Amino acid sequence: MTYNVQPLRTAVEIQQFIHAVSVGRFSKRNRFLVLLGMNTGLRMSDIVRLRVADVRRIHNCTITEQKTGKKRILYLASIREEVMTYIDGLPDSAYLFVSSYGQPLRVNSVYKIFQKAALQLNRQDIGTHTLRKTFGYHYYQQTHDIATLMILLNHSSESVTKRYLGIEELDIQNALRGFRLGK
Repeated sequence: MTYNVQPLRTAVEIQQFIHAVSVGRFSKRNRFLVLLGMNTGLRMSDIVRLRVADVRRIHNCTITEQKTGKKRILYLASIREEVMTYIDGLPDSAYLFVSSYGQPLRVNSVYKIFQKAALQLNRQDIGTHTLRKTFGYHYYQQTHDIATLMILLNHSSESVTKRYLGIEELDIQNALRGFRLGK
């Protein structure tokens, strides 16, 4: 079996995934983690490093991506209400996502949470990049602006972004839908 992480392509898939991760003791944390990831397109390694101060007082904050070392602006206006509710009462120095031991959540722990949800949903294509790909997929579907998406994801070229999201494959499938020659 090849492991191929895919985006959540429909509103139903998104809601099912949010519901699946929102079960249990850390439902509030897990739900917010998914909302933040799907609405920013950040890599999980950057999400788990965020602190309350990074998101508290401004609509847009700047972080330095761990993988690329590049600056990245997070546009949080669309989820501002959820951000403020989640961080209410937390000190600026606190990590947004902590384990049961009070330590910053690790990417591997998020992977396990997502795999448990994937099992409930009978899916084998969910991983820590699912949220990033979901962001990219839906941004592209709504705007068809691959150039801006490339910048948002900090990719080196439009072709990398298209391949990352499987856009070329989808375009080919859509173009050939209903295409037939002969009887």
